[in-house]
Amino acid sequence: MSRVPRFLAIVFALLYGALPAHAAQDAALERGTAVTDLATLRELDAGKFRLDRLLLPERSADIPLANSELFAVPSMAPVRRAIDGEFERYIARRRASLPKETIGVGEGFDFQLFDRTQLYSAETRFVLAGIVNRMDRTYAAEASCGEIRLIYRLTRANKAAGDDASPPRLPMTLNLVLKAKGEGAAINCSEIAGRWLAASLRGMLSVRDGPLDLITHENIDRIETNLQIAHAPKSSVRDFRTDYLLKVFRYDRDARAFAESPMENQIDRARLLADDGLKREFRAWLLDPANLVAFDRGTVLIPEKFLASGAIAPTPVGFDPSDLEPEFGLVQGEGAVFSEADVVAALRKAVAGGVKLQNIRSLAGFERRLNDVTCSGCHQTRGIGGFHFPGVDWMADKPSNSTVVPASPHFFGDQIRRRDILVSLRDGKSPDYSRGFASRPQLRGSTELAGTNYYDGWGAHCYAQGKPSANNDASFRDWTCAEGLTCQAAGKISRIGMCFVKSR
Repeated sequence: MSRVPRFLAIVFALLYGALPAHAAQDAALERGTAVTDLATLRELDAGKFRLDRLLLPERSADIPLANSELFAVPSMAPVRRAIDGEFERYIARRRASLPKETIGVGEGFDFQLFDRTQLYSAETRFVLAGIVNRMDRTYAAEASCGEIRLIYRLTRANKAAGDDASPPRLPMTLNLVLKAKGEGAAINCSEIAGRWLAASLRGMLSVRDGPLDLITHENIDRIETNLQIAHAPKSSVRDFRTDYLLKVFRYDRDARAFAESPMENQIDRARLLADDGLKREFRAWLLDPANLVAFDRGTVLIPEKFLASGAIAPTPVGFDPSDLEPEFGLVQGEGAVFSEADVVAALRKAVAGGVKLQNIRSLAGFERRLNDVTCSGCHQTRGIGGFHFPGVDWMADKPSNSTVVPASPHFFGDQIRRRDILVSLRDGKSPDYSRGFASRPQLRGSTELAGTNYYDGWGAHCYAQGKPSANNDASFRDWTCAEGLTCQAAGKISRIGMCFVKSR
């Protein structure tokens, strides 16, 4: 087995083998920041948090709305049109770039498409698979105290006669993003954060004065979708590959419909590289000291003129640079947006102006942030396939006896930071909204992640240190491994790798 496939095999072993061993720790990490309990989610889905009850509060029927009816609702019709359009464009691109390979629904094709009939079927619906507190995004939505996300998984909910199998979960999630504070609500961010932190201790999520008591149809901001659009099994001409389609639809209250929207920080690589004027404008904007500092902190909000309204996130991408990454070609080389000289000069200017950079201290750090600030680049980093939150499957026949991996290492590694921000909001302090790279979470003074695969334990992402130490990249010098482990580079070019037991 070649080096890259060997490391990919290890990655999948980590995701599907190692994570369940940390189940008890995961529950502690997500306290106050997420809901992943099976019984709680089942109860909430049966109540006001069933998707159709939030989208259609005037609907009083007890029977869940099947997807065939959901996508016939006027507010959801634009979502269906946009997804169908993305499928047609994806198929056309595949046929143009790979004319000798077939694409279609079923195992007989080289690229096996997601079957859209299941998405719009009377046999499927979106089932509540998790709730995530994103008040750590208050910097992007201060008036609404950040966001609360209800994550629904596409599920075949209606069994045919004689079908004894568990209702299969299909490879798609729908994220209903709500404002943590609705317009005109007589409550502040401190009180909302306090409710979440208190509920994690007392189990008072949806009771009166609990944090979920604040959520109604009026809080809806947008829908985010992530579906596995196609899968290519390993063959004589390629390794296996899976592509995920990401989309965002903002809710237009006047039109009472969801409208296709630019995706936050999803840099439109193809359009930038094709337009010299736009390229110059983006370079000047991002390298401006104020924007560069926000970029370093991970809190930058890139103007919509530079963004795409959809993205394909291929997996797996490996550790070396490739055209599967969203930033590939934006830095260095002929026709790039940024040269090494541009970036180095901008970093020096920022430091000379008194800025202490937290993450980006080199060209490689700049490139890595360009990747993980985008939706697709972040989804490619320490995810479970193309998802960071697949959610729990409470509809399984025996959920209490099943292995549950509700989220990725990236998700769990970020919980320390998110909870620290919640505490600051609750206490009336000014939060530190910064975040590290997606591969390496911030500890914020906590020891909870030390020695785990989320930070510096077995399987954690790291940087292979060389000698002399002065030659080590300044952006990744502290990406070390716990005692007894060593960092083994996973690619042929990059020194980013994974922590494993030292070889004898």
